[in-house]
Amino acid sequence: MASTLTALPAKLPPPPPPFPTIRCHLNPLTAHLVLSSDHSCDAAKLLTSAARAGDLRLGRALHRRLLRSEILDTDAVVANSLLTMYSKCGAVEAARRVFDQMCGVRDLVSWTAMASCLARNGAERESLRLLGEMLELGLRPNAFTLCAAARACFPQELFRLAGGVVLGFVLKTGFWGTDVSVGCALIDMFARNGDLVAAQRVFDGLIERTSVVWTLLITRYVQAGCASKVVELFLHMLDDGFEPDGYSMSSMISACTELGSVRLGQQLHSVALRLGLVSDSCVSCGLVDMYAKLKMERSMEHARKVFKTMPRHNVMSWTALISGYVQSGVQENNVMALFREMLNESIRPNHITYSNLLKACANLSDQDSGRQIHAHVLKTSIAHVNVVGNALVSMYAESGCMEEARKAFDQLYETNILSMSPDVETERNNASCSSKIEGMDDGVSTFTFASLLSAAASVGLLTKGQKLHALSMKAGFRSDQGISNSLVSMYARCGYLEDACRAFDEMKDHNVISWTSIISGLAKHGYAKQALSMFHDMILAGVKPNDVTYIAVLSACSHVGLVKEGKEHFRSMQKDHGLLPRMEHYACIVDLLARSGLVEEARQFINEMPCKADALVWKTLLSACRTYGNTEIGEIAANHVINLEPRDPAPYVLLSNLYADAGLWDEVARIRSLMRDKNLSKETGLSWMDVGNTIHEFRAGDTSHPLAIDIYAKLVTLIREIKDIGYVPDTSIVLHDMSEELKEQYLLQHSEKIAVAFGLITTSATKPMRIFKNLRVCADCHSAIKYISKSTGREIILRDSNRFHRMKDGICSCGEYW
Repeated sequence: MASTLTALPAKLPPPPPPFPTIRCHLNPLTAHLVLSSDHSCDAAKLLTSAARAGDLRLGRALHRRLLRSEILDTDAVVANSLLTMYSKCGAVEAARRVFDQMCGVRDLVSWTAMASCLARNGAERESLRLLGEMLELGLRPNAFTLCAAARACFPQELFRLAGGVVLGFVLKTGFWGTDVSVGCALIDMFARNGDLVAAQRVFDGLIERTSVVWTLLITRYVQAGCASKVVELFLHMLDDGFEPDGYSMSSMISACTELGSVRLGQQLHSVALRLGLVSDSCVSCGLVDMYAKLKMERSMEHARKVFKTMPRHNVMSWTALISGYVQSGVQENNVMALFREMLNESIRPNHITYSNLLKACANLSDQDSGRQIHAHVLKTSIAHVNVVGNALVSMYAESGCMEEARKAFDQLYETNILSMSPDVETERNNASCSSKIEGMDDGVSTFTFASLLSAAASVGLLTKGQKLHALSMKAGFRSDQGISNSLVSMYARCGYLEDACRAFDEMKDHNVISWTSIISGLAKHGYAKQALSMFHDMILAGVKPNDVTYIAVLSACSHVGLVKEGKEHFRSMQKDHGLLPRMEHYACIVDLLARSGLVEEARQFINEMPCKADALVWKTLLSACRTYGNTEIGEIAANHVINLEPRDPAPYVLLSNLYADAGLWDEVARIRSLMRDKNLSKETGLSWMDVGNTIHEFRAGDTSHPLAIDIYAKLVTLIREIKDIGYVPDTSIVLHDMSEELKEQYLLQHSEKIAVAFGLITTSATKPMRIFKNLRVCADCHSAIKYISKSTGREIILRDSNRFHRMKDGICSCGEYW
């Protein structure tokens, strides 16, 4: 200390004039006044302040002031500060112009700042090229340079090209394990490219760890779906003395949601309360989502309670709550009320909010609300967003509005894919499509294709689905698991089970979605034993089934009446896999029992359920009561449905049919009078076909089609022919007091029969005919179409609301169990 003092001059120079306090919100006038002193240090500080505030207007004003002097040509600190300011404000072109004009004062900081700017703004390849030039000049990279290089390797192609080189430089320059920022950059680089093993090695090699690096690794494991590993890391982080922050806690809550652990979720909620993290919007939203998805009693009550305790709501919290109601299937009729509350708080919904609202409308067959949501979507110009467009297609398709569904699909398809060309028939067009795919910024991604394939399946547009399949291969997504899963589902839902199986077999790796899709496809096509065999293979492959898998398995048992097997699987899902049944699982068991004639056992099962049965369960029982003529239990089931969903016409229609079957015409009249008084109407039956890249719709008694005369002439001929080989019209399903002849005429006008006649005169005799229907096929149409398949030698595949019916040579794949 003494030597330092003696080294100082006897008389110190006067201190520089005090520099004004720098605040983030400076204005250009202030900048002019301060810079008039021409201090380079002052200029650098002001530029740094503008960068931190993200104030590009102030930064440009400072730049203009600096151009009046020669400071940028001579002072590297000021020039680098200007470059960094433009970089942090996202003005890449301006940053590049500054960099290019710094020929005389460029240093390592300049090169690093420019490379980092490019890497952060989607120009990763240019960033790596720039770093290569820097190395050629003999500059040795520092920690910031290596972080920029690692960030530039986030894209998979560049990671394969230069990731190993970056790692080599880290080792060579001595930053391996010694610098946390470099370690974080490497962890991110490896994790984003799916190599969590290497990311873990980088983490394990760090001499010093901070809460940032713990949170980063935990977050990346969450995004990779490794929930068990996340719990392990979180516990190690606590053991190391680090307290979780909002980011690590929200990641841990996401992992808990994936694991479905009620106990762990409640413990995390307790920790969040103790640490005061529930005020963090991400943590609160995570808790809402967690409770909504956990299989526990009154889950949505807990979710709503967390939501109400939040100090302020945002679009994330509202979306989490709405999504919870939709995903849990609990009180979905309240979703529109929540939406109105959200708008009253002046919070603007996002694409995820809208997709969940549309899904709720589809589940409730609420066309009116669906159209209102569509209007909101159009006003906000996000109808082209994949999840929203897909939800619009599904909502209209499930509501039987096929024309609107097709229009929504076409808009989504053209916006995302065929702003190129709808017809890929010649090599020239193929080349054009390929080049346009490569040139699109973000429209054609794996998620885009997966969404469009799902939308095509909703409408039954196989032709579009096949084109999407071809285009996804041209775009280089042949091995993408998400697209492959969507292909399995699309082909199965469009009636091409063989192609679905082929798509499944061609996959390199199968996850739970892959297995569930093929099991569900087999089940809906009537191949229940093959579906159960596939489920057995899934377990042997070490893939853990989820609750959706078990819906497919139980449905398979229900489709063919495997009562014993269904009960065993229902027990197994709880005992062996720790999955608590959802309402859909209970509905599957009720359907299994009731459709097997065990109606009384089905009612007893409902009474013994640990939770209150919803309308779906009671409607399932009511439908079976109609099949087996059980009026007593049918009345009980109908009353429950009416109490739970008073605006649903289905229970009135089913009960009316049940009374008609029993000959109780006074009761039929009473029910119809009730429906009139409540302004309820039966859902209209609709059948459609995709022929010549056009959806052709048919309703009962429809005469609006241009080929109506030819269709009905063909239909009359068909009925005459199949009567000769044994077809007898089932007039018992006509619930009106009229002559037998009129009843036969009434049956002749059903939409399925009209669609079949249309298909016979418009499609090739060598190909199966595929028809889609929004309701369950009636008994008479089922019988008639079987005879038509025998008479014409055509294979007819009918997808109704419940399953597929593959009819060939007079035999149906359903085995008469439908």
